[in-house]
Amino acid sequence: MTTLPERPHTALLVIDVQVAVVADAHERDAVVANIAGLVDRAREQATPVVWVQHSDDNVTQGSDGWQYVPELTRQDAEPLVHKRYGDSFEDTSLEDVLAEARVGHVVVVGASTDACIRSTIHGAFVRGYDVTLVGDAHTTTDLSQWGAPPPDQVIAHTNLYWKYHQAPGRTAAVSEAKEISFGN
Repeated sequence: MTTLPERPHTALLVIDVQVAVVADAHERDAVVANIAGLVDRAREQATPVVWVQHSDDNVTQGSDGWQYVPELTRQDAEPLVHKRYGDSFEDTSLEDVLAEARVGHVVVVGASTDACIRSTIHGAFVRGYDVTLVGDAHTTTDLSQWGAPPPDQVIAHTNLYWKYHQAPGRTAAVSEAKEISFGN
């Protein structure tokens, strides 16, 4: 259970599924389809969907590449958090958005596994949240020319170590998209 008092709810965090970020991502279409299904399921179950959108020198705010992929549409009532750092909590309104919705458990999907996803799951965990990473709903691009393992191995390793991550009073988990039930 979360270490955050009076926060019984769950939210789906959709991180950086932006045109430029996932253009060459590993299994892009399958991952985006899994995310779209989770967004639909969260909405059906009255679970908050929180959209996180990155910008930096390579992904300029307002550009075509900065936009969310066309397969995913944010509803006007759903919070949008703009960020400039890997950790979606860092110098953003995310903590305020989750506190207002009384969220103590986040379900995390999106991109990029080896950057913003890892930073955010760790950032959430150290802030007291229970964190479920959806194992087949996050992706990354091939950075092996710079010494990284191939994308499928980056994803598999992240899923493996997060499944066994532990700390007092919080839970870390990895589930497949089809296994996620929001039940707020």
